[in-house]
Parts: sequence; structure tokens; C-alpha cells
Amino acid sequence: MPRPTPWKPPKKTPLALGASGAACVLLLAATACGGESDAGSSAAKIGVLTSLSGSASAGFTGIEGGVKARLAAYKQEPGACKRDFQVVMADDTSTPQGALAATQKLVRQDKVFAVLPNSSFFFGAGQFAGTQAKGTPFVGAGFDGGKQWLNGDYRNLFNVLGNADYEKVASTMGAYWKSLGGTKAATVSFDTASSSGAALASVQSAEKAGLGRGYVNVKVPFGSKDVGSIVLGIKNSGADVLYLPVTPETAFAIAGGLAQAGVKMKSVLLATGYGADLLKSEPAVQAAQGLGFVSPSAPVEVPTAGGKAMSEGLQKYAGSASPLPSFSQSLGWQTADLLLHGLKKAGCDATQKQLIDALRVSKDWDAGGLLPKPIDFTQYGTIAGSHGLGNCFYVSFLRGKKFEPDPKAKPACGTLLDEKVKR
Repeated sequence: MPRPTPWKPPKKTPLALGASGAACVLLLAATACGGESDAGSSAAKIGVLTSLSGSASAGFTGIEGGVKARLAAYKQEPGACKRDFQVVMADDTSTPQGALAATQKLVRQDKVFAVLPNSSFFFGAGQFAGTQAKGTPFVGAGFDGGKQWLNGDYRNLFNVLGNADYEKVASTMGAYWKSLGGTKAATVSFDTASSSGAALASVQSAEKAGLGRGYVNVKVPFGSKDVGSIVLGIKNSGADVLYLPVTPETAFAIAGGLAQAGVKMKSVLLATGYGADLLKSEPAVQAAQGLGFVSPSAPVEVPTAGGKAMSEGLQKYAGSASPLPSFSQSLGWQTADLLLHGLKKAGCDATQKQLIDALRVSKDWDAGGLLPKPIDFTQYGTIAGSHGLGNCFYVSFLRGKKFEPDPKAKPACGTLLDEKVKR
């Protein structure tokens, strides 16, 4: 296992690969930390791991723009120090094996200063990241459900979602559904750790709140639109509330099938879909009417300093036509923001070890108010999957072409229950 060594600035040689390649590099003249604005210039390669190809790629097209926009916006902030970034994109090919290969390349060949994993398949690289690459900071969105985010020995991994544990259950969703008059809960998920964990936890939360257990299917193939039997199962179970931690395409197919079958639901919640991407498709807009979109961070319709900065930054530096960010743009922005937070604390010329040490004791980052509470990076597994800090989440409804926050979930908060997900 290699020993971590202080980072040394690489030569400023931008690499450009084809659009269909696994990685591309763009020299971005953005700086990386606050204070000490007279510090000497140095360049840092920042690796961004996400799905550029494969079944999951459609949901992550805004990651690169979100990261670069946050770095560019930082350059204009008072006290910004002189440090350049090269953003190195890496493709997980929508597979765990691809995530491992891409991560190994970023660390061993590209010799990046830090990695921003925004990947549903990062669990395939989790052990490598926490052991052989333990000297490299990994600042990402841990929605892959990998155990690496909860391993206290992996000091170099930092989750912008707050170290969620997809084996834990919170009271929040059950209490929310009960407030809507729900009586029986159903759920459908893909056969992945994060998707199935969130699905099963939602039903257990509902049962703790006094609701019955309806249709449960956590073995749906990723991206499937063949939902006829699923719709029939939900209908026959008598469920009137439903949680869908699946891609929007699968969720819309299920919701549309229920409507055609004459099933009236009191609540249909989706784990993804909130954002500008949905509004670009008229069929998607029609399919999403009245559905609830869950998010662990505040939608921009809920005023926060972080939301305002993100909206303006994406329009100015990422060319966004809408003030509403996409799901992937938001993830890219927030992971870059946490990296900058760490560098502000560690200093302009921080080594990788200094950045890791600074972030590991941080307790005050909340993405400018986008998160319900600041993250305490000294703790692990304090929230259930699909929840934000404090076991809170926001719900937004699509009405026409506008998202409207639900006053009952602005945010809705709860507590961890004394039980684990039953698989």
C-alpha cells in the first residue's frame, strides 16, 4: 500500500480526448481557496468520476458543467487565491468495474489532487479509494450506497449527502405519508444497494407510522419500462402511497400506468427528476404532473444563499438557460463547493493530507443553506438513505411547468428508528 506523499503541482499540459472517450481534460482558470490571496499560483488536477456512457449516462450530463461553474464562480469571490484547476472527466461506463478502472486511472496515471465521484457505481471503486488511494481526497455524492462512505478507516472519503446509511430507517417518510392520510405503502426499486435500501426503508417507516404494507418489488432491472405487472401488483395490493427510488423514465411509466388503470394515489414520491432536465421534455412534463419529487437538499424555490449562488453561477458559467438546476448540475456544484470549503480551511497551498485532515474535522459546511443542517464529518451513518441532514427531506410538486415546494415537507424531518432495513 503506497504511503501518501505531499502533492506537487503537475505540469500544465491539458489533455483532450474525443467526446466518446473515457476522460477529457480542460484547463480551467479557477482558484481553490479563500484567504492568502497573494499565494503563488499552482495547478491542481481534479478528477470527476461519473457516467459518461452506458445506461445511467442520461442522468449525469450536467455533472461536468456543475463542477466547472462552481470553480469559475469561486475565482470571482473576494479573497480568492491564485490556484488553477484542470478538470479531468472519467467515465464509469455505468458499471462497478468501469468505476474501478476509471478511478485507478485518475489516481495512478492522471495523478489527480482530488476525485469528485458522482456515480451510482462508485461502490465498485470504494475499497481501492479507501486503501490503495488513501492519500487522495474523495469528495463526492454517496448515493451509490457503498459501504466505503461509512468506513471510519477511510479518512479520505467525504459525502456531500452526509454519510447516509442505506441500511437504516428513519421515521420521516412514514410520518409524512400519515399526514396526507395514507393507509398502505408500496415501493418499487432497482436491484442495487441504494435503490433497494431506500425502498425497503420507506415501507418500514410507513409501518412504524401505522400504515399497512402494500406491493414491494426491489428487483426491477435498471432502466426498465416494462411495468405492466408492477402496476397490477400495486393496484391489487390496495396501496395509496408509493415511493419510487428509480430513474424518472421508470417512475413515469409506473405512475402513468396507475393513472390509466384508474388507481388514485394520495402520494407518489420520486427520488430523482426534480430540475431543469425534466422541463425540456413535454411528454415528461405531462407525465410528472402532481408527482412529488424528494430531495435531500433545498430546491431553489426555497430561498437560500447557496441556492441563489448556484442558480446564478450555472447560468453565467455553464450556459444554463433556466435558473432551475438539473439534478446532475446540482451534484457537480455541491461536490466542488465542498472541495473548496476544505481548501479554504486547509490553506491555499494545502497538500492532499492537509485537505483530508481539515475536512475530517469540519462541522460547518451546509452548501450555503442548501442542506437542512451542516454536516459533521467526524460522524458516520447518522441519516437514513434518501434523506438529508437531520433525517429531513424536501418534496416539490410539478404544477404546469413549475415546481412548487410542499409546505408539509419544506423540509419534513424525523429521527432514526431502532431497526435496520429487512431484506
